[in-house]
Amino acid sequence: MADDILSRLLSERDWLMADGATGTNLFNMGLSSGEPPETWNIERPDNIRTLYRNSVEAGSDIFLTNSFGGNAARLKLHGAEGRVRELNRVAASLGREIADAAGRPVVVAGSMGPTGEIFEPVGPLTHAEAVEIFHEQAEGLKEGGADVLWVETISAPEELRAAAEAAALAGMPWVGTMSFDTAGRTMMGVTSPALAQLVEKLPNPPIAFGANCGVGASDLMRTVLGFMAQGSERPIVAKGNAGIPKYHDGHIHYDGTPELMAEYAVLARNAGARIIGGCCGTMPEHLRAMRHALETAPKGPAPTLDLIAAELGAFSSASDGTGGDEPAPRRERRRRG
Repeated sequence: MADDILSRLLSERDWLMADGATGTNLFNMGLSSGEPPETWNIERPDNIRTLYRNSVEAGSDIFLTNSFGGNAARLKLHGAEGRVRELNRVAASLGREIADAAGRPVVVAGSMGPTGEIFEPVGPLTHAEAVEIFHEQAEGLKEGGADVLWVETISAPEELRAAAEAAALAGMPWVGTMSFDTAGRTMMGVTSPALAQLVEKLPNPPIAFGANCGVGASDLMRTVLGFMAQGSERPIVAKGNAGIPKYHDGHIHYDGTPELMAEYAVLARNAGARIIGGCCGTMPEHLRAMRHALETAPKGPAPTLDLIAAELGAFSSASDGTGGDEPAPRRERRRRG
């Protein structure tokens, strides 16, 4: 599958810039809390075109489709589980339209978020069911013209394995990122070294892997250094939140300025990340600052943890989740990085 556009761009360029937030931008356009964003693909397609176009015009080489919660398990909460193919197909086709008009190569990445279900034996979800859920979504995104599948905000290794299998069934290249939001680990306990090792053992490994969302840019950068320490030659994705969410006046605001995100983008590149973008709270003005910084700031050495904390703010926990060299250290073990 090395003939896909993402692999080609990665072979030609030192770094690629991904997009910013989907939800934050749509809430600013009037999306209600609790409303499934995916239905806007049909009901308000011009808003979705604007979302995509804003990313491209801000300099993104890759943008994610409005399909994060577009799987049957999530859409079932809204009585829309029968619309998976339609909502994903349109999410991707609107993206195809914007990318094809960009005048430069732009990757349409079909966003696939978690099912929201817990896997056996703790929960009810079987591997076969998860593969079926992801495969249905993948086929819709493929029909709409997505270039790659972008599996994101995953916590459980079982879920990443199921998504990888679904991508193979759909005949689609894919990218996978996990969210490290619990003292350097995912909610289900995966560490950065564990993910780096997991992707290499998959029968259908991703083009690139990395981290998205989580706590803030500092923590995400520490996770990126954890991937790099494993010596992975696979491209690393860094898609950090624009600062930390703060609640006031009935709204969630992210405190990360465009200047902070520009600094983060350069540090991520210097750390070795090849695909750099933003997650929650990242708006077009952040992306423009990031693109400018990536194009103008000279390449520097990999940042130290002290430099990351000085530039982006303190880490949310003393631990990066790895208590030693063992793959799954006990949570009580702490090591100040």
